Amino acid sequence: MLTWLRIIAASLVLLALGACSTVRIGYGQAHNLLYWWIDSYADLHDGQSSQVRQDIDRFMAWHRARELPRYAALLRRWQDMARDDVTAEAVCRQYDELRDAWLRMAGQAGPPLARLALQLDAAQMAHFERHQHKRLEGFEKDFLRGTPGQRLDRRANRLRSRYETLYGPLTRAQEDLLRQWLARSPFDPQQTLQTNQREAGELREMVRQWQALPPGPARQASTARAAGDWLASRLPPSQAADHPTAAVVRHGCELFAALHNHTSPEQRAHAERVLKDYESDLRSLGGQD
Repeated sequence: MLTWLRIIAASLVLLALGACSTVRIGYGQAHNLLYWWIDSYADLHDGQSSQVRQDIDRFMAWHRARELPRYAALLRRWQDMARDDVTAEAVCRQYDELRDAWLRMAGQAGPPLARLALQLDAAQMAHFERHQHKRLEGFEKDFLRGTPGQRLDRRANRLRSRYETLYGPLTRAQEDLLRQWLARSPFDPQQTLQTNQREAGELREMVRQWQALPPGPARQASTARAAGDWLASRLPPSQAADHPTAAVVRHGCELFAALHNHTSPEQRAHAERVLKDYESDLRSLGGQD
């Protein structure tokens, strides 16, 4: 269930910034993307597929009407911010707004996810567990294998690609700055893997407990609330929170501000154009033209 929410967030809040046609195509394919990811975890039966597609349609209708205008307004603000230096505090405030959007999506995703979880049979639960293990192995491969230098290289390459989508090609000095900040990151991949492993088991146990409840409206209502609460509790915390992961969030804000403040006028103009195209596309998708 958490993965569905993450895919929703990745697809609908943080679609890769780029050409407006990419955003339109990506959003237009979000229905199929969400269905594919849910099916990859749950191995849906024919009878479940129709309901899941209907749930996705309702979610997307809500998102288009309620969330796209909010994102467009954020992008308008980010264009103004792109022209000047920024502080880490200002960046973190933008993160908190995206986090609020994620929380709203958790509230919408909870009821249909709970409904699906109650329908999973033993074979589907076993499939779900295998897929969880596959994802955990992928995390271990990406973040824990190799020498410290190799792991840093992989992280730096991924992050550089994201920044270059926004700013265009980075200079060698900017790449060095990025590596220096990543080397000081409080992110602990081993601890994160252990947390992910524990949460994967907790999720399976929670679903089994839901399924053991007496059937009826009360079960559906209580599990819908629990699903939304569980999803929300697994979100990255606010940067102001007294939580170990909040330090990672704050460091990310500091890194972004440091790199942005070392960009050239041409790179900032590139970022402004990318953000403007993205804003225009979201307004078009939301019927605000």
